Amino acid sequence: MNSTKTGNYRWTICALLFFATTINYIDRQVIGLLKDDLQLQFSWTEKDYGYIVAAFSAAYAIGLLAFGRFVDKIGTKLGYTISLVVWSVAAMAHAMAKSTFGFGVARAALGLGESGNFPAAIKAVAEWFPKKERALATGIFNAGANLGPVVAPIIVYWLAKTHGWQSAFIWTGAIGFIWLIFWFIFYEVPSKSKRVKQPEYDYIHSDTVEPAAETHKISWFKLFGIRQTWAFVFGKLLTDPIWWFFLFWLPSYLSSAFNVDMKANNGLPIIIIYTMISFGSIGGGWISSYLIKKGWPVFRARKTSMLGFALCVVPVIVAPYSGNMWVAVALVGLAGAAHQAWSANIFTTVSDMFPKYAVSSVVGIGGMAGSLGGMLFPLFVGSLLDHYKLLGNINTGYNILFVICGFAYLLAWTIMHFFAPRMEQVSIREEA
Repeated sequence: MNSTKTGNYRWTICALLFFATTINYIDRQVIGLLKDDLQLQFSWTEKDYGYIVAAFSAAYAIGLLAFGRFVDKIGTKLGYTISLVVWSVAAMAHAMAKSTFGFGVARAALGLGESGNFPAAIKAVAEWFPKKERALATGIFNAGANLGPVVAPIIVYWLAKTHGWQSAFIWTGAIGFIWLIFWFIFYEVPSKSKRVKQPEYDYIHSDTVEPAAETHKISWFKLFGIRQTWAFVFGKLLTDPIWWFFLFWLPSYLSSAFNVDMKANNGLPIIIIYTMISFGSIGGGWISSYLIKKGWPVFRARKTSMLGFALCVVPVIVAPYSGNMWVAVALVGLAGAAHQAWSANIFTTVSDMFPKYAVSSVVGIGGMAGSLGGMLFPLFVGSLLDHYKLLGNINTGYNILFVICGFAYLLAWTIMHFFAPRMEQVSIREEA
């Protein structure tokens, strides 16, 4: 359908979600960019840093489960607001940390607040977009997870060099309150929005009508008993930790393997990697949406796209053996782009398989699983790197980690296919 005739206000909503996700990832990445400096100042081992990352991941896991349910109950607008306020205050609170424990507490608070971003954003996409556009919309807002790490090195390294590391946490944390102004002005669900016209409203609701919800009371036990829930759970459990490994350890890896002074060049290799990744997020969402518009069944378009993305991660295995930083940057950039393409589609599988009133709850459950993996994997990473650092060859530890990264997505795709081969639509009936 011609977007000029239907209207385009839904893309304004998508832009809001994009900028919120950008801010989310700027705040999340600051500690990874400043890791080497903070490690010297606070005498962290790799295992200590792993515990700090794990504190974030554990709180993120708990928060995802709670926020998914919370957003379904109180609505997208208020749920997103509460999430952003909590994470922005927590991001600024890092500047007051005086010890490793203090950073752990601040990271846990940040993880709790940031956990609301994706359940709320995915629910907003389900509210504002028909199924054929959801992967594209998700890919666009999820590209904020890449723009954040592109912008963050420029801001963070400049602030740290000129005003000290504390200022990097304070000023990046404050950005969220600016976004909040626009959120209050422009966001409402379509049925309450005065800015959406009737043709666009009809287009948004052009999918098969879902049963009206007898419904908003959905027990977690019922969701855990559905095979499609487990498809999403394992898809997130096996792949989210890989993304977090790149996010929190990549600057340190490039410094260690190639003797790069990241602060001196304002994180140029990181900027290049995440610029590449941005194309993956949008392109990944576009590919499956294009296939659906060409007449492919939704499940086949998603599954085929995700298998292709999983295969694109495999070459990252050879990155540590390349001997050239820019080859490694290109391979990591390809893997990261494939992850974000995968991410745009795996989130959309939830709204493909579940009714709108259950979307945030399922996203929260799967996100919790991904965060549990993200909590345990850093502990393994820290122990492995400390072991090889004592042996005088920390890069061997990184080599092992890149092999794990390379095959994780193929394993996840296989398990998802087992649980939901045709991604059938779930019908949930709940007692009154």
